[in-house]
Amino acid sequence: MTEEVKRHDWHTLDIGQVLSGLSTRQEGLSSEEAARRFAQHGPNELQAGHRISPWEILFEQFKNVLIIILLVAAAFAGFVGEGLDAIVIGVIVLFAVGLGFVQEYRAERAIEALREMAAPTAAVMRDGEETEIPAREVVPGDIVLLRAGDKIPADSRLIEAVNLQVDEAALTGESVPVEKFIAPINNGELAIADRKNLVYAGTAATYGRGRAVVTSTGMNTEFGKIAQLLQTVESSRTPLQENLDKVGKSLARAAFVIVALIVAIGLFRGQPLIEMMLFGIALAVAVVPEALPAVVTISLAIGVQRMVKRHALVRRLPAVETLGSTSVICSDKTGTLTKDEMTVRKIFTAGDVYEVSGAGYEPHGKFLLNGSEIEPSDSLRHLLRGAALASDAHIVHSEADRRWHVKGDPTEGALVVAAAKAGLKKVELDTQFPRVEEIPFTSETKRMTTLHKMDGRHVAYSKGAPEIVIESCTRQLAANGETAMSAEAKRQVLDAAQNMAKDALRVLAVATRANTGIETAEHEMTFLGLLGMIDPPRPEAKNAIQTCEEAGIKVVMITGDHPVTAQAVAGELGLLKNGRVVTGAELDAMSDEVFEREVEKIEVYARVSPSHKLRVVTALQKNKHIVAMTGDGVNDAPALKKADIGIAMGITGTDVTKEASAMTLTDDNFASIVAAVEEGRGIFGNIKKYLMYLLSSNIGEILLMAVSSLLGMPLPLETVQILYINLATDGLPALALSVDPAEKDLMKRKPRNPRTGIFTRPVTILMVIGGVWLAVINLGLFAWALNSGRSAEEARTMTFVSVVIFEFFKAYNFRSDRNSVFKQPFANKWLNLAVLWEMGLLALIVYLPFMHAAFETFSLPLVDLAIIAALSLTVIPVLETAKWMERRGWFGKLA
Repeated sequence: MTEEVKRHDWHTLDIGQVLSGLSTRQEGLSSEEAARRFAQHGPNELQAGHRISPWEILFEQFKNVLIIILLVAAAFAGFVGEGLDAIVIGVIVLFAVGLGFVQEYRAERAIEALREMAAPTAAVMRDGEETEIPAREVVPGDIVLLRAGDKIPADSRLIEAVNLQVDEAALTGESVPVEKFIAPINNGELAIADRKNLVYAGTAATYGRGRAVVTSTGMNTEFGKIAQLLQTVESSRTPLQENLDKVGKSLARAAFVIVALIVAIGLFRGQPLIEMMLFGIALAVAVVPEALPAVVTISLAIGVQRMVKRHALVRRLPAVETLGSTSVICSDKTGTLTKDEMTVRKIFTAGDVYEVSGAGYEPHGKFLLNGSEIEPSDSLRHLLRGAALASDAHIVHSEADRRWHVKGDPTEGALVVAAAKAGLKKVELDTQFPRVEEIPFTSETKRMTTLHKMDGRHVAYSKGAPEIVIESCTRQLAANGETAMSAEAKRQVLDAAQNMAKDALRVLAVATRANTGIETAEHEMTFLGLLGMIDPPRPEAKNAIQTCEEAGIKVVMITGDHPVTAQAVAGELGLLKNGRVVTGAELDAMSDEVFEREVEKIEVYARVSPSHKLRVVTALQKNKHIVAMTGDGVNDAPALKKADIGIAMGITGTDVTKEASAMTLTDDNFASIVAAVEEGRGIFGNIKKYLMYLLSSNIGEILLMAVSSLLGMPLPLETVQILYINLATDGLPALALSVDPAEKDLMKRKPRNPRTGIFTRPVTILMVIGGVWLAVINLGLFAWALNSGRSAEEARTMTFVSVVIFEFFKAYNFRSDRNSVFKQPFANKWLNLAVLWEMGLLALIVYLPFMHAAFETFSLPLVDLAIIAALSLTVIPVLETAKWMERRGWFGKLA
């Protein structure tokens, strides 16, 4: 195929020219020619963007400044022969690097697994016969066969179309299926959505059948072109990443200055160089929060695993932070706030209006008349039987996801499900009353009529637009049998249809005629009734929206649907309160300045295109909002990229959209977004708890060592004791804080401003007070122990044990920066276990004689332990007082 033919506007050519240009024929390609073209054009699949290799992921872990400091410290310790110190530091590094690698590797592979869940096939003509092949093997020139429910495997020019309708929402944003034809269109400048003799990869046939010749495959399709654009977009770093990098660099600088100062003082006093250098390394380890990368990764990774259980798959771990700051969620209606499963809600027959319970394609529900459950009447069963027989769709139960699915048109599926709720199964009806002939639906007739063999005679059933079907009726089904249908009766039925439409229901009428042929089937019919259906809101979405309201998160509905439908669904969900409903046309009429003012008042956008989504995101971000945006089509990708958190649909979403997004919903459910926001808030809260605890400990330790040096006192801790405190005492309790249960009022707080970072005023005050108090108490204890006649070894052991116990009390207190430690103090079972474990190890280090040499400890008498416990407990009232003052705004007044 030449480059000239590749550039053809295929929609402008007639069928003969298209077949000639692609060197193919109506009977399809031969197997040999298909294999040659496959070798030439490659597989028919979208190329994923650059996938990070395991080696790249591993290398990334070593770019952290904290890891680099520790590696230098370990190398020096090993060089001067201090093997134990080098091993301890090396274990810390391996732990942090290994954990980070495993979690990022699993996140990358999880997305690949999601992409590979579906392995689509295509029906093509090969060697003159229909055959089914993997869609990736389709080549230009193939003749593909299209039926209702089939996914289009590649961009193609139609050569046959029988009532063919295609859902192109994923590509063009068109919310209703597009009717297709085969005639050439003499306009080379048409938009993709208007080239109605072409079908596109990734879209799906919803009605009718057809045949098409493949014109483009893989990255040359319209989907592929957008995928190429998306692969050039780089994701920016989140505030959390930048914050932690700043923390690491600041601590590294502080470590260098303080360690250099203390080592210089030691050398000035005549202490050995190697001894002071090793002490300097230990002090550097005390300043550097070596567990920071590990704990942050653990917090994010555990949260991500919890999110998976709640149907949200996060692609990049730091994106979790953004979720916790979300202030606006812009959600699609169809499939996210609703089930994307048309459901019959109301039925009008024989003068009565019935309500039908149940949502979606589950064939279970009840029929209610005036609020009371009833058994379906004969007239109701007759109506439902006719609606099901005049439909081509059928329902199937999938063992894979244990859900019911519709094969065919969703509207017909709703009719079939309604019949099944009355015990009328489509398969049994088709067997009992076989279809003989039919008049298919067209946009001109707006109805479909089928003729069935029934008890030795032919009976016709017709379904379609109420005004069309009723016009052909002369009789109606009443409670006491058939009666003549007067003009007044017709008007009453049309009024009933109008009332249903006001409730945003899509209304179909059903009629019948007995003893007829297909030629006269649509004349002098008997009206059976009306069926009103809607894509119903998800039951759990309403509660999720209520949760958002309490959490200070605004929910905005964005849909391509009609404003009346959007308003009805939004009202039922409790989403539409005092705000406005705006259409795409109204949005186009607003200037950017006007829209930025009005965007705060708008709660529902209807009849909008994907380009409008981008404008909505931009306006909200200019008003300082953190925006989460959902999308499923390739054309949603720009808005997903622009949003602070792009959320793709795992079921209906395209592969390209999933690649572009930060998070994928595996169940396409709005409630899963809210669950993810809750997890995001909890995860960030736990990272904050860990940092408060760890940095407060480091502040205390460094102040203790620095002040003792400046005062000319002996050093209160040995090198190995400092290493132990940082590896064990700071490690396990910190890890336990990273899985701390979420605070009860978490989703009743306003969204956190990500620009304020982690170190808010309460956090900084608690950190400094906790660190200073640790230094003051333990410096006083060390000085008192020396002056009381105790040996330096006993005084250091008392200080060592005191620092460890002090840290344990602080760990419990730092479970919240606002709430009292006495509110469920032992709710974190992992922290309880960590403290018990560390207490056991501490007892072994202090009281086992063979541990004394390694840790330079001394067996303390009970009186010493009592003094240590009493002094350590003082941190609780000190921190509780600080929290109490912060809750009352005292620190703000002082500032």
